[in-house]
Amino acid sequence: METTISALAAQLQPPRPAPVVPVLPALAELLPERGLRPGAAVVVGGSTALTLALVAAATQAGTWCAAVGFEDLGLVAVAESGVDLNRLALVERPGEHWEEAATALADAVGILLLRPHGTVGDRAAARITALARRHGCALVVEGGWPSAQLRLQVIRRQWTGVGQGRGRLRARKVLVATGGRGAAARGREVGLWLPDEDGAIRLAEPARTGAAGRRGHLAVAT
Repeated sequence: METTISALAAQLQPPRPAPVVPVLPALAELLPERGLRPGAAVVVGGSTALTLALVAAATQAGTWCAAVGFEDLGLVAVAESGVDLNRLALVERPGEHWEEAATALADAVGILLLRPHGTVGDRAAARITALARRHGCALVVEGGWPSAQLRLQVIRRQWTGVGQGRGRLRARKVLVATGGRGAAARGREVGLWLPDEDGAIRLAEPARTGAAGRRGHLAVAT
């Protein structure tokens, strides 16, 4: 497997370091720097749709993204989220070798999506984060990640389009709570259409500052 991952990494265009990796305008409201910062881990909970949406704008702009450990990822759903499939590399079942896969790809892509196998240790997280910072790669993680800079958690979701037991699901509204370190320490809650009836991702309501922090459920361990 190591040879295969290394060969894949060699084929990908190395990312160009940038202050932040761009995201869709609505999702910029979730991020203190209005983009994904290379070398900083963003942890997403409760919605793979949100994970994918975070990388859509960058892939559309030509940035390579690798997804490691997302074995149930449907390509139709990925495309519908706005991700350019021509800029997505998948390592679906790395199992306990997820760390080796992440290490090999961190210097070859602009965004690394990780769904780690098992508990992530401090040393593994620090090593991958350091590699990502050195090579200008942003990290988006589903699962635990020591010293994550930002945590996004979908705390409420509502589908529309079905009335009295009939009809089709047409749009999904979610409420995302944020928390983390530094500029992200003061929690926020942001309502999003993910997506709306036209398939677009947009704000559903103004952000509320401090709400997530008061609840205390998004604190990031030191």
